[in-house]
Amino acid sequence: MELTVNGAKTYCYTGGKPFDAAKPTVVFIHGVLNDHSVWILQSRYLAHHGFNVLAVDLPGHARSEGEAPASVEAAADFIAALLDAAGVQKAALVGHSWGSLIALEAAGRLKERITHAVLVGTAYPMKVSPALIEASLNQPEKALAMINVFSRSTLAAPPSALGPGTWVYGASMALGRRVLRSNPRVNVFHRGFVACDTYAHGEAAVKALTCPVLFLLGAQDQMTQAKAAKPLIDAAQAAGKTVKVVTLPVGHHQMTETPDATLFAIRDFLQA
Repeated sequence: MELTVNGAKTYCYTGGKPFDAAKPTVVFIHGVLNDHSVWILQSRYLAHHGFNVLAVDLPGHARSEGEAPASVEAAADFIAALLDAAGVQKAALVGHSWGSLIALEAAGRLKERITHAVLVGTAYPMKVSPALIEASLNQPEKALAMINVFSRSTLAAPPSALGPGTWVYGASMALGRRVLRSNPRVNVFHRGFVACDTYAHGEAAVKALTCPVLFLLGAQDQMTQAKAAKPLIDAAQAAGKTVKVVTLPVGHHQMTETPDATLFAIRDFLQA
């Protein structure tokens, strides 16, 4: 499905079902150097079980045009504009890694318009090592290899994710290369990492939430360690928010390493 958002063509995967703004809507937001496809199992399941799904390619990424966001705040503005363009009055936001910060910031701004916030593989502050930021700019292939090693607790995909025998590392490398090359004007790898590293409004955003929030973390995550979500969890609980924490025995890519457990955690939270 294509929408025009801020004057630019925006691609959203709808899970194989026609878009119906009258249904409960879930917006899936990917992380750095990813696209909508990282949510393939979760988005398709929900689309076939009563939800309206918008798994978006962020501006300047993959199949979406427009200026790639240079900050979490700019990306959150885009999410608000996306809901307007789709004619969606209320939605749940599900974000992974950088996408989790975007979902958090958007939910804090949009308040009652957001019904649920799901933060997958999140951390705050989401600091990125200077060496990795530099490599993403000047040696992107090296940086891509580094994050795909750090992000995974297994190189063997469960059968229900991408199919038996899938080379998860190779598939992730190919996706990263494809997304990077999709934008010849901007290095979206470096820009996304800088956006994560410089985001400083996480605690204010979580205190502004009016919806329940799920923290979906990976016990073996080396990119955003589970303990690094504690400042947000503590701030949300101290502010009296409805908080749920689920920790899975995997790395940073919960969506493919434990696809079923990730899906069921999201599904159960949305239906609670």
